[in-house]
Amino acid sequence: MSATTTSPRPRHQNSAHTAPASAPAGRPKIRLRRTWWGFLLLIATALAFVIPLYMLATTAFKTNGEIYAWPMKFFPSEFTWANLATAWELAPFGAFIKNSIVVTVVGAGAKVVLAVFTAYAFAFLPFPGKRGLFLVMLGALMVPGHVTLLVNYITIGNMGLINSYAGLILPGVASAFGTFLLRQHFMTLPAEVFEAAELDGAGHFRKLSSFVVPMSIPAIATVGLVAVIDEWNNFVWPLIITNSVNMRTLPIGLMYLKANDGLTSWGVLMSGTLIVVLPMLFVFLFAQRYIVTGLTGAAAGGGR
Repeated sequence: MSATTTSPRPRHQNSAHTAPASAPAGRPKIRLRRTWWGFLLLIATALAFVIPLYMLATTAFKTNGEIYAWPMKFFPSEFTWANLATAWELAPFGAFIKNSIVVTVVGAGAKVVLAVFTAYAFAFLPFPGKRGLFLVMLGALMVPGHVTLLVNYITIGNMGLINSYAGLILPGVASAFGTFLLRQHFMTLPAEVFEAAELDGAGHFRKLSSFVVPMSIPAIATVGLVAVIDEWNNFVWPLIITNSVNMRTLPIGLMYLKANDGLTSWGVLMSGTLIVVLPMLFVFLFAQRYIVTGLTGAAAGGGR
């Protein structure tokens, strides 16, 4: 009589079968650690930007005693508007704000319009020397703006536009960065749409206004935001081309305020700085959702 017995599995076989079940258990821990490190890095980066803005905003409404108090007070015990009133009296901020608004709105608008038309030409129009001109335009991105200051000043002076809005705006209306960004984005638009528009008899202006611009709002908004910030914060060119206080812009107004008040009343200086910073902060918060979309679409653009 023969008995059939089942021999037990060797231990190494059992461990081989159970090992894969325990292996994935360590992966969530690794991912969790990476997530925490990512959060810590984001928090540290956010604090690096938020803390200076917080100190700027709170210092603008502190008295001198609280500004120089030790230990430092992170929040004013009583908000005071005296610093803002003093800054408004020491410098003609009304004229500075008006000049900055005019230069920013007209200059940024001209930059965006010219960038749209130029990018459309580079993306869709065949003309001799197209690739060479595009490379020359890319080379302009690598030239520092200060290199052209003297040439621009001589040109504007010969035109009789020193100390005028036209002199402030004209040298900066062409944007190589905006043209490059929009051209790259236009290259990603579906060709079938333009083929259908051509079959329908649409010309270039119709294609630009009815198809290209509506499909490129995020990229155009990105170019507009960069142009607005650039015009609003421009310091060197308005300082050179203007020679009267009433024609100068807000960044120069801060220098004028510091020259009149010195570095003893930090609350007054921070109030003037707050006037310069707040408009761009609101503009950025409003338009930030377009930035990633616009830059991502431009990065995906190819050449033709």
